[in-house]
Amino acid sequence: MQTAASLATLLIALLQSWILILEMFFWTRPLGRKTFRLSEEFATASRVLAANQGLYNGFLAAGLFWGLWLGAEGSAVRCFFLGCVLTAGIFGAATVGRKILFVQGLPAAVALLLVALAG
Repeated sequence: MQTAASLATLLIALLQSWILILEMFFWTRPLGRKTFRLSEEFATASRVLAANQGLYNGFLAAGLFWGLWLGAEGSAVRCFFLGCVLTAGIFGAATVGRKILFVQGLPAAVALLLVALAG
């Protein structure tokens, strides 16, 4: 169970890292605009805000990597940061679009459950 919990946490950390890259470096480029369904004008106008958002996703990823690095003793750290990702997914689904719940929130919930069960 510990291996499954660690793999699930790693996947969420990598997802958060990918979101950081999209928001900080590709927001105004075709990949970022297509991913987030943005007009060129909106992407350009919101570029700084998106970079800030990406940085926060990077902090979530860093916390998850840290929890993984700590090994079994890092389960509380992983639970905290997975809970943060889950909360962000729920908030994003409520305020931006339901897809965020399935891309970010549900995977975080599964990983959180696995970490809790691996205890």
